[in-house]
Amino acid sequence: MTTTGTTTDARNLPALLQSLHDQGFTGTVRVSGSPGGTIHLRGGLIGAVETPGAPTVTSVLLTPGRIDDDSWLAACAAERDTDRLGGHLVAAGLIGAAELEVVCTAAVFDAAFAMAIGPPGGWTLDDPEPTLLAGSGVEPRRLTEETTRRIARLSGPWGAPGELARVRPVPVPDAGLRRGLSDRHRSVLTAVNGRRTARDIAFTLGRGLYAVMLDLIRLEVQGLIRWETGGPSDGRPSTAPRVLPGRDAPGGPAATGAPAGSADSTASAVKAAPLPKRTPGGAAWPGAVRARQEPAAGGDVFSAGSSGGHGSL
Repeated sequence: MTTTGTTTDARNLPALLQSLHDQGFTGTVRVSGSPGGTIHLRGGLIGAVETPGAPTVTSVLLTPGRIDDDSWLAACAAERDTDRLGGHLVAAGLIGAAELEVVCTAAVFDAAFAMAIGPPGGWTLDDPEPTLLAGSGVEPRRLTEETTRRIARLSGPWGAPGELARVRPVPVPDAGLRRGLSDRHRSVLTAVNGRRTARDIAFTLGRGLYAVMLDLIRLEVQGLIRWETGGPSDGRPSTAPRVLPGRDAPGGPAATGAPAGSADSTASAVKAAPLPKRTPGGAAWPGAVRARQEPAAGGDVFSAGSSGGHGSL
């Protein structure tokens, strides 16, 4: 089964997801664009979102060592059904049920945010694809509202979140000697090298893109980094790993370079103090990027207020 976005009644992606929720749809929504991604639904609830724009659940579990590589590979070999892999990880004592739920749910929100700040694309509906799922699933309206809030938080004085995601911060000399930094901020600062974007740093650390972007803003405000708005002068490519060797979950190739989402503690990012009113590099950035579903008229895919009040995805 494959249905293109041009044949659906939904005017944008939030409206589509809400309609699929009402129908109790089980399957995948493949979204084109840059970065684009795949949305996995079970019974109308969003169980996972995968995109090359943000680290996946696998990356978040393995990169910082929540689960070691050998244990992960053994778990994947023992449970071939990726939809059931989460339950196996808990039963094997590799991670607690509550922690896994937080990781998977945070990955859903982070991947949706990463998709929303990129250029627009259409969608297709397809059959279910096995993936590591957030246990209870996320309602589409909750996802669109939270993504709208995140985009608004990183917009305004700082310009478009999509632009902020592409700049390459440069460390200020002797910044690493500053005292009083939390371990989280210090790890981000250590990953800043003038070549990595926020997305690269998120992949390097196995942390959520949204939280990394917030941390980079804090570090810039403290004078520990400065923004490099242009690309590397020698044409060097992005340095973040796209696929973690041996870490793809079974049940099919990871359509986005690594399975299922990112996972920082969402609460810490959500409750952070308001961002200071500054502009990176002292220059005005373009307005906020707002993606549009190609065949739809009169509504943006990811912008709040389109399609009867459904917010950004």
